[in-house]
Amino acid sequence: MIIGKVVGSVVSTRKNEKLVGNKFMIVEPVSSMGKGRLVAVDNVGAGIGEFVIVAVGSAARIGTDYSNAPVDAAIVGIVDDGEGLE
Repeated sequence: MIIGKVVGSVVSTRKNEKLVGNKFMIVEPVSSMGKGRLVAVDNVGAGIGEFVIVAVGSAARIGTDYSNAPVDAAIVGIVDDGEGLE
């Protein structure tokens, strides 16, 4: 899992049928995570500017009940307190 900040959202009117109804957010991992921005499915209601916990790979599908959907990143939590995140 990684910790990142939600920096934007993505709107997609045409997508895989298993992704219909989902919200997509752009997440920028904190600098210590060493990865670039990613698009993550959000089913916890994160907003722009919030720090979030993102599951990646198969954990993203399993943790969000999307086992048969093309998901490789999912926001699974919103950080309430994280000292030194930025």
